[in-house]
Amino acid sequence: MSFDLNDAVRNTLALVLAGGRGSRLRALTDSLAKPAVPFGGKFRIVDFPLSNCLNSGVRRISVITQYRSHHLIRHIQRGWNFLRAELGEFVELWPAQQQTDDVSWYQGTADAVYQNLEIIESHAPRYVLILAGDHVYRQDYSRLLAWHLRRKADVTVSCVEVPRRLGSSFGIVHAEADGRIASFLEKPADPPPIPGRPDTCYASMGIYVFNAELLREHLRRDAKDDGSSHDFGHDLVPYLVDRPDAAVYAHPFSESCVMSPGAIEPYWRDVGTLDAFWEANLDLCQITPSLDLYDGRWPIWTYHEQRPAAKFVFDDDERRGMAVDSMVSAGCIVSGGMVRRSMLFNDVRVNSFSLVEDSVLMPRVDVGRHARLRKTIVASDCKIPERFVIGEDRELDAKRFHVSKGGVTLVTPEMLAAL
Repeated sequence: MSFDLNDAVRNTLALVLAGGRGSRLRALTDSLAKPAVPFGGKFRIVDFPLSNCLNSGVRRISVITQYRSHHLIRHIQRGWNFLRAELGEFVELWPAQQQTDDVSWYQGTADAVYQNLEIIESHAPRYVLILAGDHVYRQDYSRLLAWHLRRKADVTVSCVEVPRRLGSSFGIVHAEADGRIASFLEKPADPPPIPGRPDTCYASMGIYVFNAELLREHLRRDAKDDGSSHDFGHDLVPYLVDRPDAAVYAHPFSESCVMSPGAIEPYWRDVGTLDAFWEANLDLCQITPSLDLYDGRWPIWTYHEQRPAAKFVFDDDERRGMAVDSMVSAGCIVSGGMVRRSMLFNDVRVNSFSLVEDSVLMPRVDVGRHARLRKTIVASDCKIPERFVIGEDRELDAKRFHVSKGGVTLVTPEMLAAL
């Protein structure tokens, strides 16, 4: 089948669903939506799908917001306003506006798109790319679209391959040998394997390509269904899978993942829990990370305030400012303290005789002298008192802070103030 991929990409509208709260991240999302949570030292989670769009050539992008969207809106306004509207390029913000007769906030992912249907139609796309705004990965959406076009699909679902023994934790796609989806299964006890690969199954990534005309038709139909939760993964896509006249295909993420040299498998993370967030940040500090942010062939774009370079001071035997196996962002000062296997966001200060190990320190954290932090996530603007110890006594930490199932201690300014 012949097609003009460049023309198809130009006629694609990307919708980034960025309205979720992300309650499993606990206090990190008390004041901002999950897509706006800082990640990787200088980025925010939403920068990953936005950068994927830009690098893929998709330059008509809308970000649909709802929960505590102020920080997210400000970030996109400051960092993503460089596209040329006169060339038909844009990153638009679509806040929840209660645009339907029901006068309700978004009830699900499909409802979020349905409530913006008039705006979508005004852009007259041929294809609509639905993206989650809260995952960390690099993907070439033009390859995903080419897959969709080659199969003459009505809907394509991007799927990540996961071990079958872990499939009960995901929404699983049961695909035939030709890639056509036979069924959607939500956290099944016995996940169906990928054809020819008995130990592996397909998990939906929440990324979809729709033919725009079909999407419009079924958004309107789903909106009238009182029994629907108005969600793409739970309702709309499974409904289309069951229709013989709709061609719904599974796309292997490995076919469109952008992998750096040395990576051995496609990288995709839902950083929706404290343990996953902590692990994904520290993954970046490895010698050869699976997601290599230093690989400039597929850059992750963002907005960042102007800050001086990181500084390391004191080189005395009793206090030496240094960091190893770590990432230290702009504006940081490691002043006579030791940092090991940790992620320091902008403007962190680590004072003399202190120790930070296996930890994620968010912007503007100040670690007092002689303090010790191990396996912690320290939220923005925390001031750790002198000689304070976190991460060495789990029972004590659980009384003062929040300790995750994986043993990661979350510290916030409010928790510290309550001591």
